[in-house]
Amino acid sequence: MFVKSLKYLALSLLISNTAGPVFATDFADPTWPCVQRKVEKLSLGLMWPVSDTEIAPPSPEAALAIDTLADSLALRRIALPELEPKVAAFVSADEENSALLGTVFETVFSSLSTRRSQIIQGIGEFSQSQIALADKIDGLRAGIAEEMAKPEPDYDKVDALEEQLDWDQVIYSDRQQSITYLCETPVLLEKRLYAVAQMLQNSMD
Repeated sequence: MFVKSLKYLALSLLISNTAGPVFATDFADPTWPCVQRKVEKLSLGLMWPVSDTEIAPPSPEAALAIDTLADSLALRRIALPELEPKVAAFVSADEENSALLGTVFETVFSSLSTRRSQIIQGIGEFSQSQIALADKIDGLRAGIAEEMAKPEPDYDKVDALEEQLDWDQVIYSDRQQSITYLCETPVLLEKRLYAVAQMLQNSMD
């Protein structure tokens, strides 16, 4: 019994000296967990110069070619240098196709910016769930400290709370390890868009 009492005394000291879980990186949005600044929407005009020239709607054949090329350019698993022959083939297929590269980029932009917005929304939902779990962990710590402060603590209750605390902290830590990857994904999509825009503009030249 004496050894068990020492165990819970050590536990109560640990709780009193342990800070709560650290989660959010507090910029404009305190629920945003990423080091990167939160930019919810991208601007097409910042990546592709808007032309004053009216471009006629593409033919069905050209529209299919545009969608096919745009689908390939939007796939991050394909390195852009590998797609340069496809872009060159698209431009050389018809003398008017060079003017349609803007439409190609608009299609890529629509695809990747939509995907990026969905990821940012998912990061927000992930952040909220982590914040809720952190609050739960703090509550468990407070519950253990409160029970240990009683003249005759219920050690079975403390054991149950401690077991739940350990489990929740493992879940919290495991989830935290995925935050770096999640936060980098919107940035990688943005970089992909800028690179696609540059490659298509070079093809026009």
